[in-house]
Amino acid sequence: MATQLRDRLELKALKGDFGIEALGIDISRPLDPAISDRLRAAFDRHRILVVRGQSLTPEAHIAFSRNFGELEVHVLNEYHKPTHPEIFELSNIGADGRPNAVHPDRGTLFWHTDASFQAKPALATILYAERAPANGGHTMFADMIGAYEALGQAERERFAKLRVRHDLNISRLKAGYPEMSESQKRNAPPVVQPLVRLHPPTGRKAIYLGSHGQEFVGMPPLESLGMMERIMNHATEPRFVYEHVWREGDLVMWDNRATVHRGTEYDTAVEPRVVRRTVIKGDAPIAAG
Repeated sequence: MATQLRDRLELKALKGDFGIEALGIDISRPLDPAISDRLRAAFDRHRILVVRGQSLTPEAHIAFSRNFGELEVHVLNEYHKPTHPEIFELSNIGADGRPNAVHPDRGTLFWHTDASFQAKPALATILYAERAPANGGHTMFADMIGAYEALGQAERERFAKLRVRHDLNISRLKAGYPEMSESQKRNAPPVVQPLVRLHPPTGRKAIYLGSHGQEFVGMPPLESLGMMERIMNHATEPRFVYEHVWREGDLVMWDNRATVHRGTEYDTAVEPRVVRRTVIKGDAPIAAG
């Protein structure tokens, strides 16, 4: 039976029109269709949806996620939760139940948008915190629509013509991981994406870049590298960034079409951090001319 919480749902802005917190709902049970519709509309407009104080089993996490679309399974099976392949789990807890001093994915410390290395990248990511550090381990989000709209007209016109090669293998090498296997490379070959993509729910335009983006097509390497650095420095200025300080039971959902994100450091030998995520399948980016 769907929860009857229609009159209790409240929506609270986080940073202007960037981010919204949903209050007064229990997402561990099936949602009333009216609430599901309101959450989707709020998410489409604000790009980040936060729901705190939840107690979600993996099954409930998956069920909630399906309100927003079809789920996908990550191309690297080392992260799959064995009993639930839709869930990508990150944990620094060892076999003895204590922090093991190993960061589960150092690639998450770089600004990125999930699965931009796929021809049809992820629409949204839904992350749930089972355990959260007392210090550090935050997630920072940058508003790529806001960053685009702050550009001058000449930059907008130039950026609309640019294309970027995205490559998971190279981004992982830069994070200190070994080269992907030939099988993994076949499952995630490099793709070319527009630098500026349309955000279909709102009709607005967003910069589409991050650590998986390796080079501008047809641009000399040094010029390409410098251009990427300048764009990312602009897009991640404090005025465009919301920083989420995790508490156990938090669920945060973000729109990969219009945001980039990164984790912050924490003491992996002392602080426990266990998070699990689901990902909503997306479509091929529409270049915004």
